[in-house]
Amino acid sequence: MLMLLFSCEDALYALDTSQVIEVIPRVILRKVHRVPEYIAGLFNYRGAIVPVLDLCYLIQGKPSKSYLSTRIIMVNYVDQENTKRYLGLMAERVTETLNKPDAELMDAESQINEAPYLGEMIMDEKGMIQRIRLDYLLSDAQHKYLLAAGEH
Repeated sequence: MLMLLFSCEDALYALDTSQVIEVIPRVILRKVHRVPEYIAGLFNYRGAIVPVLDLCYLIQGKPSKSYLSTRIIMVNYVDQENTKRYLGLMAERVTETLNKPDAELMDAESQINEAPYLGEMIMDEKGMIQRIRLDYLLSDAQHKYLLAAGEH
C-alpha cells in the first residue's frame, strides 16, 4: 500500500494514497463559526465549496504550524449516501510517501472510542507511523452539515 506521510508535532501519520486526489499548498480559508476548532475553514476547489480539517488540531489539539511543507491534502470522501465529496486535510510536513505491504500494518493494542480514525501502526526506520482511517474521520452528525457543498 502506498501511503502519504505527514506529521503533527513530532509524530508521524500516514494516509492511503488511493483516496488522495492531490496535495496543494495552503490557501486562504474562510473561517466557519460555531463549528469545532479543528475545522480550519472553507475554500473554492474546482468550483466546489470544500471544508478543510486541520489534522494536527483534530489529533493533538494544536493547529498546524505554518511550515513551507504544511499542505492541504485533497481527498475523496464517501459520505453516508455513498456520494463522493471533496474534503481538504491540512497537515504539517507533507513531503514523502511510503510503500509498505498491508501485512506490515499492525493493530494498535487499544482503540480509542473518541478517535476511531486512528488506525494501525507501521514500524519503519523513521519510527512508529500511525495510519489515519479516512472512513472514520467524521461522525454521523458532521456528515450532514460539513460535507453538504463538496459534492462532485
